[in-house]
Amino acid sequence: MKKVFFVLLTVLCMPVVNASERLLWGHVYETSEPLHKWAVWAAEQIKIKSEGRIEIDIFPISILGKEAELNESLSLGVVDIIYTGTSFAAQLSPSLAIADLPYVFDGYSHWQAFNQSDLLVNLANNYASATNGNQILGNSYYGQRHVTSNKPIVDLAGMQNLKIRVPNASIFKEFPLAVGANPTPIAFSEVYMALQQGVVDAQENPLPTIKAKKLFEVQKHINLTGHLMGSILTIVSSYRWNKLPEQDKKIVQAVLQQAAEKVSEETRNNELALINWFQQNGISVNQVDTQSLRQATLKRHAPYITKVGRENYQQLIALNPENNAGVK
Repeated sequence: MKKVFFVLLTVLCMPVVNASERLLWGHVYETSEPLHKWAVWAAEQIKIKSEGRIEIDIFPISILGKEAELNESLSLGVVDIIYTGTSFAAQLSPSLAIADLPYVFDGYSHWQAFNQSDLLVNLANNYASATNGNQILGNSYYGQRHVTSNKPIVDLAGMQNLKIRVPNASIFKEFPLAVGANPTPIAFSEVYMALQQGVVDAQENPLPTIKAKKLFEVQKHINLTGHLMGSILTIVSSYRWNKLPEQDKKIVQAVLQQAAEKVSEETRNNELALINWFQQNGISVNQVDTQSLRQATLKRHAPYITKVGRENYQQLIALNPENNAGVK
């Protein structure tokens, strides 16, 4: 938190040339990733559309803290906007964990249907109630998560006893535990070093993230497990939201929603193109028997259904009638 307050003090001491609101937007992603690129675009658009009333300073790559710290800073009103995964937001509003159940989505079109659904609106309202008014104003596709390792993994047997880095949220442990691996929570900013030093054998992330974080430099194989389809929320603190006049709320909401759509589109296009890119750069990309992994994993949905709400779970499954992955 000391780092956050130091940055805040620095920003507050900047010369003030008008009466604009100055917002701090913190996230943990690289400047090369779509999430940052479209955050910069959103800040520019909001400044233009608000006629300079709102200015946003963006702090990437964990400058304002790791993801858990950003969520805490948002609740305290120290940071105004954050990107955060649904797993972190679910620590305050458990129903959001539904999006992180392994193999719950049947593909990108299913994720899109969820992103445009009343279900997501209801989940966002639940989160606002649980956080005294923090507003989810965007949901970005983060990509399909795959396992990287220094040995090829093509089936369930290859996952046995694999020490794999996962984000520090309990639901991310479910897939490794289901397939016989050993989940090890490590902060996102420390993944590269942990792999390089052999602290863990493997990690899991979407292809664009594997490239952006250069994880392919310290892992020889990308194994297409496709076990999760990530969602990254754009959240504005209730402290800042309540201070904005209605016209500016509409501007912020519209632009952040547009930015999330642009992130999703670019991320999807990137991941479709990256398999060839990795192969051309000498990385082995392995097809995996996902059915064996899926069947082992679905059994672990049941305990979460009460937590996320049976009706929510059934609604999500119903958004894609072809999906037979759900636990009835």
